[in-house]
Amino acid sequence: MKACENFGTTEMKMPMESFLRISGKGTVMKKYASLFIGGMVCFLLAMMAGCASFELVDIWSDSSFQAPPLNKMLVISASANPVLRRIWEDAFSVELAKHAVAVTPSYRLFPDAPPDTNQVIQIVQSNGFDGILVTRWLPPEENPQYEEGYVTTEQTTRYDRRRERFVTYYRDIDHAAHVDSQKVDVRAIDVWTTQNEGQMIWSGTSKTPEPYSTQEVRPEIVKLVMSELTKQGIIASER
Repeated sequence: MKACENFGTTEMKMPMESFLRISGKGTVMKKYASLFIGGMVCFLLAMMAGCASFELVDIWSDSSFQAPPLNKMLVISASANPVLRRIWEDAFSVELAKHAVAVTPSYRLFPDAPPDTNQVIQIVQSNGFDGILVTRWLPPEENPQYEEGYVTTEQTTRYDRRRERFVTYYRDIDHAAHVDSQKVDVRAIDVWTTQNEGQMIWSGTSKTPEPYSTQEVRPEIVKLVMSELTKQGIIASER
């Protein structure tokens, strides 16, 4: 970022004359309003471009799945962080319950850590789950964000001892265009049926630019997943 200062007085040559007028009562600034507003618009657009919210991508479903909607499911968040694990398992459990699903978050059965494959097989057989929802983090991605250059105007007021009055100056601040890299959190959500020795019937991937918090994006991701599962007949419509 560079600053281009345009200071002026009456003794200086007049490139500042269109920018600065001096009256008997003091200094009146002739602002370049259109330039300032245009710079602010560019700034806001750049900020909006860097604040894209989450999206659900790479959605796949098994078209051969013809069974009745799942009605008893185990929800697993494969996270080593015990708090995040509970937050995500509860979020999916609450929404699945609205679709007539008897749902159990895995931390209620395995409080210390997410269950491994053998533990899942055992708990499915002993509890009669007909479906499993698994959510897990994938390696983060880098999303380049181009931010256009823009100009803002900064106001400075100084006391002019020679004139014995305060004089207000304006200067243009030139913000150069640049490319910024934004980290994107990637999460996979998979749904399995326990029929036919177990098979995946739906999968989707969510992408969330940082620094969005879990609190902000979690409900929206969960609702999108529920909508897709309902559309595919994997779970019943919301009651």
